[in-house]
Amino acid sequence: MTTQEAVRRLPVPPKPRRPRVLLGAGVLIAALVVVHVIAWDATEFSPGALADGWTGMAGFLSEAIPPDLSWDVLGPSLEGALVTLWIGLLGTTLSVPFALVLALLAARGTTPSGWIYQAARSLLSFLRAVPEVVFALIFVTAVGLGPFPGVLALVFHNVGVMGKLWAEAIEDADPGPALAVRSTGASRTQVATHALLPLVTPQLFGLLLYRFDVNVRSSLVLGLVGAGGIGFLINQSIKLFRFDQMLTHILVVLVLIVLVDQLSALVRRRLGSGS
Repeated sequence: MTTQEAVRRLPVPPKPRRPRVLLGAGVLIAALVVVHVIAWDATEFSPGALADGWTGMAGFLSEAIPPDLSWDVLGPSLEGALVTLWIGLLGTTLSVPFALVLALLAARGTTPSGWIYQAARSLLSFLRAVPEVVFALIFVTAVGLGPFPGVLALVFHNVGVMGKLWAEAIEDADPGPALAVRSTGASRTQVATHALLPLVTPQLFGLLLYRFDVNVRSSLVLGLVGAGGIGFLINQSIKLFRFDQMLTHILVVLVLIVLVDQLSALVRRRLGSGS
């Protein structure tokens, strides 16, 4: 058989189903358009209303600018910013042991059984689904106003979020070291302690820093519902129509967020260079 005959007998690749692909893309685009039209109507989205409200916005800005930078306002603002930072810090660090235990139970390579895996996953989903503000409102009614309910709210919600992220990081880890340790007859706890956790520690720490950034921002919102910090001062300024004081608190928040971002980036760089 000649080469040309062999080439002729090769299977002919099927032609691409271009019309079907175009039809599917068209249906998808049409569905997205319909969904956005429904969302536009349901949210009463109106650029015209925003344009008509420029006078109110101009009046608001005229009352807010310039900010009140007197020490009577700036001093409590700095103190509130520190409280907000402490709320975010404790809300992150106090959730670490609970998130780590649930992450190990919710990872397939370290969970003792299937039903424990499902139970841990369900608990993490519940804690993650309930917003921090809802937890804060619950704890404010239980223990009163102040930073303490804010810390509790962040701990509960952060356990759900960080536990889920850590469980996925453990599941995505290289199975080689874990298999090597397991072949020696080690238990699941020993495999997690000596093989998996040392392997994923840099990733877990990076996720922890990310959650710290998020929690500092969330603690600001929690102050609006009575959980202390500078968010509480912003809420008070708005209620008293002291928008110049509100702008001062917002500027302090801006400085706080920038400093936290820079600190987290520095720690991540050091961690990356060390590894």
